[in-house]
This record gives sequence, C-alpha cells and structure tokens, in this order.
Amino acid sequence: MPREAPYLQVADDLRTRIQSGEWAVGEKLPGRSILAEHYDVGANVIQRATERLIIEGVLEGRAGSGTFVRSPRDRLRMVRSRPRELRSGPFRADMREQGRAGTWESHTVVRVPAPKQIATRLGITEGDLCVRTQYEFFADGMPVQLSDSWESMAVTDGTPILLPESGPLAGRGVVARMRSIGITIATAIEVPRPSRATQEQANLLGISLGELLTIIERTYYDVDGRPLETADVVVPDVRWEIAYEISIDQG
Repeated sequence: MPREAPYLQVADDLRTRIQSGEWAVGEKLPGRSILAEHYDVGANVIQRATERLIIEGVLEGRAGSGTFVRSPRDRLRMVRSRPRELRSGPFRADMREQGRAGTWESHTVVRVPAPKQIATRLGITEGDLCVRTQYEFFADGMPVQLSDSWESMAVTDGTPILLPESGPLAGRGVVARMRSIGITIATAIEVPRPSRATQEQANLLGISLGELLTIIERTYYDVDGRPLETADVVVPDVRWEIAYEISIDQG
C-alpha cells in the first residue's frame, strides 16, 4: 500500500487536535512556519493541509489575518434501519425527516459478468451474469452519496423486476421488488469501512480527492440465507453521520 501523502497526515493530525479542543471555534491556528517546524515539513505541505481542512469546513481563512477554526458544518444523519426501510426506503426516510427533497439518478447494465469479489458476496461463480445499477443520490439537488448495486440474473431474469429502476416497481427498493416475485428478504448485513475518495468519487460527490469516506458493504439475504443483492454505498464523511437503529425484541 502506498504511504499516505504528508499533507494528508498533517491534515488528519490537525483535525484530531481541533476535535479534541486544542483550538476552540474562532481561535487562530499557529502560523505556517511554526506548524511546518512542528511537523518537520515544508510550508507548502502545511498550506495544502490547511487548504484541505478549509474545503472540509474545519478551518476558514481570513485575508490578512490567518487561519481560524470555524463552526462545524451541519451534517446530515443517515439512519440505517430495517423498519424505516420497509416503510419508505432509507434514503427517502432520511430526507423526509430533514425536510429535504431526496432524488436519485441511476444507470443499469445487464449481463455483466460478476467479478470475483462480487461473486463471493452473491454466492455465485465468478463470471456469472449480473445486473449492475450505479446510483447518485441528491438532497435538494446536492450530491450526497453513491451506490453500486449488483443482483444475480439467475434470480430476476424473465421477471418484471429485472431492471431495478424500470417496470411496475421502479424505485421501490430491493425488499419490495423481491417480495413481488415471491422472495422474502429476511436479513441484511452491513460492513462499514473507512476509505478515501478516488478522483471519480470526488467528481461525482463534489468533494476533494482523498477526502474521508465511509463505504458500507451491504448484502440482502432471503429466509434461507441466500444472498440476493449486494451493494457498496459510498458516504462522504463531511456530509453524513451514520446512525444504526436496532429493534429490541419485547418478548
């Protein structure tokens, strides 16, 4: 694995120090030369690190005055919840609670050979044909998350739900679509992992290359434990905090 760029290391450390309260909101950071000496790097590294934190909304630059800690940007809350998803889908529910218009665009390709990792997640053979749908989600027109979804064609081929965003159940979500062809989704497993934005992800989300992401690897299973759909949900850390709602059995 390549070593993280020095300016990213400095930005991460500065962010941690700010979050710990070393500098309060409105307080001025030490000068560039002082920080460069502290981190044993060049002034250009400090400049790139502070520019990154300005883009993230952690810092703000004031002409002729220096760099200051700014009030945190509002972050949307993404609630991962089975009951909410059954009612109206997680994205719609999150947007509705915050008074925002939630929309998305999608692009579906059929007969895509499953790469090894996807085949493993779907319990199929590498190269088996799949339906792949890539999503861009928006809140009030602003890009807020991405998703890359895969379904085995062996499950949906020849049914009205082959294309997730076309037909009678377009946009209804995996649970409702599968139920319509007699398949009951019983469980979902989500594995969140930290990541950094690639250039393509950054361009789609309107963020900077290398910004913090959470990638949620989600897979739906039927009552027999068969995986039916798997997706990577890409969540920019600067825009979202992720919360899990866990139902408690009252019995």
